[in-house]
Amino acid sequence: MFELLSFSFFQHALLAALLVSLACGIIGSLIMINRLFSLAGGITHAAFGGIGIAVYFALPILLSTSIFTLILAFFIAFLSEKFPHRSDSVIAVIWAFGMAFGLILIDLSPGYQGDLMAYLFGSILAVSSEDLYLMIGIDLAFIALVFCFYTQFEALSFDAEFAKVRGVRTRLVHYLLIAMICFCIVISIRVVGLILVIALLSIPCFIAEAFSKKLGEMMIYSCVLSGLFCFLGLFISSIFNLSSGACIILVACFGFFIFISMKNIAKIFKKQA
Repeated sequence: MFELLSFSFFQHALLAALLVSLACGIIGSLIMINRLFSLAGGITHAAFGGIGIAVYFALPILLSTSIFTLILAFFIAFLSEKFPHRSDSVIAVIWAFGMAFGLILIDLSPGYQGDLMAYLFGSILAVSSEDLYLMIGIDLAFIALVFCFYTQFEALSFDAEFAKVRGVRTRLVHYLLIAMICFCIVISIRVVGLILVIALLSIPCFIAEAFSKKLGEMMIYSCVLSGLFCFLGLFISSIFNLSSGACIILVACFGFFIFISMKNIAKIFKKQA
């Protein structure tokens, strides 16, 4: 197993797993406490339209997906403000539009599109040096933004109305968070793919929340758990020649079920005591 570490592609995969875990731990925590998983799910699937544009016009996929996803995400946020009681419907429409638009463009594109599975379900072993530089840049931006706006993010998450009264520009912070969600999804495409990324954003944070008293603690625990799931899933996929993205998510789900089981067992013993 350890001879895998001598290969450069596996070293790239481990570094990508670490970088994506850091991003998902930070952004996933903010998504959870702001109850934005529905929005994140819509953005994730709508991002497929950006992949379709990249394939049809022969553009860099991550760049095309980033721009397209950001535009749609801001559009969702704008419509959700206009129709606050129908935000789920807005998300569903944009979700469907992105997927359908991407599929149509791919159908119209000449040639074989075999690499699309890698963007839907992940291909961490195919991570390039350029992908790693992008991940490093986005991670550094996330860390800097959280460091600078931690108080604002915390205020927005726990009491947006009170934060607005105290002078926090909640609308600006909300749109900043949405932009961060978009870029987190984009850099996660290579690791677990668009279909599975929402699980990597949610499962570690769900577990970490039980052991955290502060938002910062939750982010740290989520990053550690995400990294653990990614590393274990990556080694399992390499040993048994399985899909890396699927293995990572299955390991995360297994950890989720263990956590739920242990929590329920602890409750039973507590009642009996």
